[in-house]
Amino acid sequence: MEYEPIIGLETHAQLLTESKMFCRCRADYAAAPPNTLVCPVCLGLPGVLPVINRRAVEYTVMTALALNCSFPEHAKFDRKNYHYPDLPKGYQISQYDLPLSQNGWLAVDSPGGPKRIRIRRVHLEEDTAKLFHVANQGETYSLIDFNRAGVPLMEIVTEHDFASVDEVRQYIIKLRAILRYLGVCSGDMETGAMRFEANISLRPKGSDKYGTKVEVKNLNSFRAVLKSLQYEMDRQARLLEAGGQVKQETMGWDDAGNVTVVQRSKEEADDYRYFPEPDLPPLVLSREWIESLRARLPELPDAKRQRLVAQYGITPYDAGILTGEKALAEYFEACAARHPNAKAVANWITRDLLQLLNSTNTTIEACPVTPDSLAQMLKLLDDGVISSKLAKTVFEEMFKAGKGPEEIVAAQGLIQISDASQIESIVEEVMATNPRAVADFRAGKEQALTFLVGQVMKATRGRASPALANEILRRKL
Repeated sequence: MEYEPIIGLETHAQLLTESKMFCRCRADYAAAPPNTLVCPVCLGLPGVLPVINRRAVEYTVMTALALNCSFPEHAKFDRKNYHYPDLPKGYQISQYDLPLSQNGWLAVDSPGGPKRIRIRRVHLEEDTAKLFHVANQGETYSLIDFNRAGVPLMEIVTEHDFASVDEVRQYIIKLRAILRYLGVCSGDMETGAMRFEANISLRPKGSDKYGTKVEVKNLNSFRAVLKSLQYEMDRQARLLEAGGQVKQETMGWDDAGNVTVVQRSKEEADDYRYFPEPDLPPLVLSREWIESLRARLPELPDAKRQRLVAQYGITPYDAGILTGEKALAEYFEACAARHPNAKAVANWITRDLLQLLNSTNTTIEACPVTPDSLAQMLKLLDDGVISSKLAKTVFEEMFKAGKGPEEIVAAQGLIQISDASQIESIVEEVMATNPRAVADFRAGKEQALTFLVGQVMKATRGRASPALANEILRRKL
C-alpha cells in the first residue's frame, strides 16, 4: 500500500535579548562558567516574582508579523507543570490558550505550486536548564547548569500541513533566514539557539483520516530533522505493512545510529495541568504598538529576492542563494553598486566566492575580498587586462592574501598578452611543434583547434588572450 505523511513542526528559537525572560540575569550564557548567571528568580526559589522582558515580547511580535500572524486583544502567560531536573520551579512559564499571536503562514514550493504552511501560533516561554550526562570510571551521573534556565524562548508551531520532507526542508531554511534577517535569533543550531520537534503520521494515500502521530524531540540540526522524518516514515510504513499499529509516543533521535528511540509515552495538554500564571498580568497589545513594530521590520528574504531579480536582472536561482543570508545580499548589492554588470557579480559570488567561504569555513562578514576589490577585478577582466582563467587565479590570491587585484597582477606579472604580433609568433611555434594537430584540423577535426589554443595558453602561462589566440590560429590554419 502507498502511504502519505502528515507532518507538523515546532521550532524553539532563543531570542537575542540581553537579559533573561523574567529576571535581570544575562542571557548570553555560552561562554559563562556553569551556574554563574543565576538569581533567585531563574532558580525558582520561594517568594520570588517574575517580571516580563519587554524586548522578548517585541521580538516575538516582530516574528509573528513576518509570518503573517494575527494578534488577539489579550494574551497571558500560563504555568505548564512537569517535573524534570532541568526545570527548577517544577513548572515552566509558557503560553497556552491565549498566545501572543496565531493563524499565520509561510509559503514553500510544492509540485502544485506555492503552498502555504499554516502557523498555528507564535508564543513565548522560558528555556530550561541544561543537563550534562557524564561517564567517569565506570560510573554515570548527570550534572546541571542553570545558566540557560529562564532564557527567552520563542515557539513557532505549524499545523500538520507538510506533505513531504522537502517541504519541511524549505520551511526550516526560510524560517531560519527570517529570524536572522529580523535579528531576533542567531539561528545557531550547534549551540542550541534553534531546535525543532516534529510530529509525523502516515495514512493510506487518498485517505482523509489521520494516522497515529509520533513526536520526535530535540532535533538540533537540519540534518537531524530531515533524517529523523525519513526514518520515521520508513519505520511506520514497515510497521503498518506488517499489520502492526503505530503507538503514540515521544521519540528521540539517535544521531550516531540514525534511528529514533522511544523516550516516553506522549503527554497531552491535560497532563501539564495548565493554569494562568498568577504572578504575571495579562498582556494588552495595542494596535498602534503592533503597527509601530511592523514599520521596523526589515526587507525580508522573499521580498528581497523578488527585488533583486527585478532591479538587477539576475536569475531567481541566484537571487535565492544571495538572499539566504542578509549579509550576503548586502555584499552583493555593495558590489553591484560598484560594477555595472550585476549578473557577472552574482556569478562570481554564487560560484567562486561561496566555494572559498565554505571550504575555509569563513563567514561573509569576515570575507577578505571587499566589494571594492571584487569590482576592481571585474573591471580588469572587462578591460582585457586579465583573462577569465587568470581572473580565477587573481581572485583566489585576493581571498588568500586580502590584497587588491591590481597589486596581485603587477606583482605576479599576470597582465594578459593582447599584442597580436606577440601571440602570432607563439602560435607559429605551437603549430611547428604540433604538426599532427595542424593536420587533424585541416582534415576537419574541429577539436584539434581546442588543443592548439590550449598549447598557446600553456606557453604563455595563461596570459594570452584566448579570443585572440583562437582568431590567429584559425587564420593561419
